[in-house]
Amino acid sequence: MKLYQLHSKQAIPISQQEAWNFLSSPENLKVITPEHMGFNILSGADRPMFAGQIIQYKVSPFPGFTTKWVSEITHVKEGEYFVDEQLFGPYALWHHKHFIKPVQGGVEMEDIIDYKIPFGILGQLAHPILVKKQLLQIFKYREQKLQELFGKIEGVPNELHLKSI
Repeated sequence: MKLYQLHSKQAIPISQQEAWNFLSSPENLKVITPEHMGFNILSGADRPMFAGQIIQYKVSPFPGFTTKWVSEITHVKEGEYFVDEQLFGPYALWHHKHFIKPVQGGVEMEDIIDYKIPFGILGQLAHPILVKKQLLQIFKYREQKLQELFGKIEGVPNELHLKSI
C-alpha cells in the first residue's frame, strides 16, 4: 500500500480570526478551487463547521470524469485547525489537516494531506502522470487565489511539495 503526502504552507497578512472565518466556511472551498474542476457543494455547508459535519460535493478531477465526494469534519479546534476525511470519493484514503497559526505580519496556513490512490498498481502508475500533477496544480491555484484575495507577507516563502511515505 503506497501512501502519499502533500504539504503546503502559505503566509498571508490577515488575522487568525479572518483566516479561520474564511477557511472554516465550506462555501469558500469553491472560491479557491479551479473552475475547470466543476466543484459544487450538494449538501452540508449550511451551518458553521463542527466535528461530525458531513459535506457532499460534486467534482470533476479530470476531464470527462465527475464524481461525488463526501467528507466528514472529524476534528475542530476553533481558530486553530480542523481535519476533514473523505468517506466516499475518488481516493482510497484522504485525510486533510488544516492549521492556522499567527506569524509576524499575519498568519501561516498549513495543509497536510495524507492520501492513497485506488486501483493498486494501476493507480500508482497513474499517480505521477495524473494525480500528482493535478493536486500540485490545485494547491498552486489556491496559493495564487489566497494571495489575490488577501495579499502576501513579503520575505516569507510559500512551500508546496508532495512525497511518497
